[in-house]
Amino acid sequence: MNNLSEKNRNQKILIVDDEHMSDLMRSVLRRLEVDGFNTIVVKPKGNMGTGDEYEIQTLFALEEHHPDAILLDVRFGEYDTDRFKGLSILKKIVERNNKIPVLMFTQYAQGPYRDTAVTATLSVDANVDFIDKLASPEEVVLRLRRLIGSSPEKVMIGDIFEIDSDNSAVYAIVDGKKEIVKDVQGMKLEILKELAAALYRSEGELVPFSKLERFSFGEDSRASLRVRIRELKISLGKSIGREFSANELIINVRNRGYRLIHPE
Repeated sequence: MNNLSEKNRNQKILIVDDEHMSDLMRSVLRRLEVDGFNTIVVKPKGNMGTGDEYEIQTLFALEEHHPDAILLDVRFGEYDTDRFKGLSILKKIVERNNKIPVLMFTQYAQGPYRDTAVTATLSVDANVDFIDKLASPEEVVLRLRRLIGSSPEKVMIGDIFEIDSDNSAVYAIVDGKKEIVKDVQGMKLEILKELAAALYRSEGELVPFSKLERFSFGEDSRASLRVRIRELKISLGKSIGREFSANELIINVRNRGYRLIHPE
């Protein structure tokens, strides 16, 4: 067994999906077990469990097994009332433990219900990610690893910037040479590290205002945060001789938070 599997050994993943016997989910379970995870599948009594029964059994399993992460489906059953039952289960989980990583497994990565599913997973103050149910077992395992662990000591933003958390520094890479961006330190560096950690966990992940406002001061914390973000973008841009627009590098998602994206 490789070192990564050894590291995962004894980490428990709670599987909450009414299609856990499907070929797709069997593949995911096999991959998790090959990688050394201990899988615990929620199975309501009887052959056909309702969304409510899955909710009850999930909360019971949460208390009994203390899993390291949860793989939770959004939809349970074929009725409209259970279309987003997983989001209700998510809220109950977070009420009991808002630190536990939860990977939302859903068919609504596209289509008319996507915004509802994604927005709901982002509305809770917890370590939550969102993945297409047709994603490969390898991608599912990768996302779970990222949720369970923290971001690495070094995170690349495109091939232009490198954040070195161990040395509390950010480097600009120009013509193959790394140079420290001296103007990015203190609060600006902490903001960038928070955004980079989200980018590492899942490209496109939004960091809500509630996680960033601690890096701002004054009565209007969002206005203060907005100023710091602008200063951060200016400093990073100057280090490589360019100016980032409002839709580049760090994006303000109105009334929700900020998202870090790889520069082109």
